[in-house]
Amino acid sequence: MNIRLSRTDYAKIEAHARAGLPNEACGLIAGTVNGDTKTVEKVYLLTNIDASHEHFSIDPREQLAAIKDMRTNGFKPLGNFHSHPQTPARPSEEDIRLAHDSAASYLIISLAESVSVLRAFHVEAGVASAENIDVFDS
Repeated sequence: MNIRLSRTDYAKIEAHARAGLPNEACGLIAGTVNGDTKTVEKVYLLTNIDASHEHFSIDPREQLAAIKDMRTNGFKPLGNFHSHPQTPARPSEEDIRLAHDSAASYLIISLAESVSVLRAFHVEAGVASAENIDVFDS
């Protein structure tokens, strides 16, 4: 699967992740699917109710509001994102264990280095596979 993400939305995700430090930040992505390409049309910056630097839980009220907004705008839920404040942009064992939706894309942004790294994964049957992210100018 290919993920198309505007540079503006990448910046929103990165700013949200940095604002959440030292904890993980999280959110949802929504948009359209055309063949094997998911295009992110909207990024939902949500609250990590765990307030932890090692894991996250999306605020259920915010998640419901985001899903309602997706339906209103005709977007499909594409997946979620979260940050790794001190570790690389790859799924942890917990990330894989909690990835229950095989249709979702799981984006992880690492802030471990001075320049952020954003990667996407498909998780199915406990196996994470990398997805391509195409960041484009909007």
